[in-house]
Amino acid sequence: MTMDMTFLGTGSAYPSPHRGASALVLRTDGDCWLFDCGEGTQTQLMKSQLRAGRITKVFISHLHGDHLFGLPGLLCTVSLNTNPDPQSQQNQPCLDIYGPRGLRHFLRVTLGLTGSQLLFPYAVHELEPTPDQSPEEGQLSPEMTAEHGSLHPQEQLGRTISLDVSSDCYRLFEDKKFVVSAFRLFHRVPSFGFCIQEHDRPGRLKTEVLKELGVKPGPLYGRLKAGESVTLDSGRVVLPSEVLEEDIPGRKVCIFGDCSSVLGDGPLRLCSGADVLVHEATLGNEHREKAVDHGHSTPEMAAAVARSCGAQRLVLYHFSQRYKPCTLQKEGDEDDVSELKRQAEDALQDTGTQVTLAEDFLTLSIPLKKKRTFEIISS
Repeated sequence: MTMDMTFLGTGSAYPSPHRGASALVLRTDGDCWLFDCGEGTQTQLMKSQLRAGRITKVFISHLHGDHLFGLPGLLCTVSLNTNPDPQSQQNQPCLDIYGPRGLRHFLRVTLGLTGSQLLFPYAVHELEPTPDQSPEEGQLSPEMTAEHGSLHPQEQLGRTISLDVSSDCYRLFEDKKFVVSAFRLFHRVPSFGFCIQEHDRPGRLKTEVLKELGVKPGPLYGRLKAGESVTLDSGRVVLPSEVLEEDIPGRKVCIFGDCSSVLGDGPLRLCSGADVLVHEATLGNEHREKAVDHGHSTPEMAAAVARSCGAQRLVLYHFSQRYKPCTLQKEGDEDDVSELKRQAEDALQDTGTQVTLAEDFLTLSIPLKKKRTFEIISS
């Protein structure tokens, strides 16, 4: 199964001619998931090779506008490109949207005030933040986030998801391919990160062993590969464990929202061994105090998280608009985005972790793992 991610916006605060506001798409066979949706995301989608109509799930890390303002418009644009035939609409799958408490009310009011009718159903699943995820002034009051009035005509009832204290994370859903969880981050308003864990795949069949047992290629191979025991004509029961190599571990992708720190041990446990860890680096190390004051991170801070998780690749994004993409950098420009990469690499030089600078429309392929590794990089 192929897996890749495309960055639609890598800038902070607002969209500029150089960088769009925060948005990225994780794509696998048959699935297209959007993480954050800043202003202008639908325009960025049109400039990419991706199709907005293929998005089946949306994940919003926090309620700041540069991660959220593009969502109502995107939903309306997708609706405009949906088949208006009533019979076709009956078969439209529900678009699941995950985000902090208040997101449901935001969409309901925005779509309601603008008279926006959608040609597909949607459901908002809200994550209940904890008081320590932001300063007191960043905590939205229950009155502000309370749901007023009835559901939007196309809205289906969503879930309210609380923190699982035992695992220190939020279990969003599990299907045949993935387990998706969220975890707490500290920012000026409650922020979340997301962990996408692919299920392990069965190992290869030991064909030589199967030949010795007299199992011929065909349906029995498929049943054993699927984890079923089979009984031969001789009465011999062949167990999958006898003829399958070790399971191949699934890939793990972790996407952090805006933050100046993680909360608790849950995020680091959840993200341990990540194939790709996407983390903001709004300002360079020399601006650390300013970054932290605004609830953001530097490359060195992002690298510390990647080190603690033993991530194979750290991808930096959400840069201040002062940092132009490498292709637009001119000699004499004071703020060099390449310096952010060097700062992260210096902090990870003894780990083997690769560092990548995200740019708008960069697509990263996430290859299948070939075997399980047991190396753990200590913090």
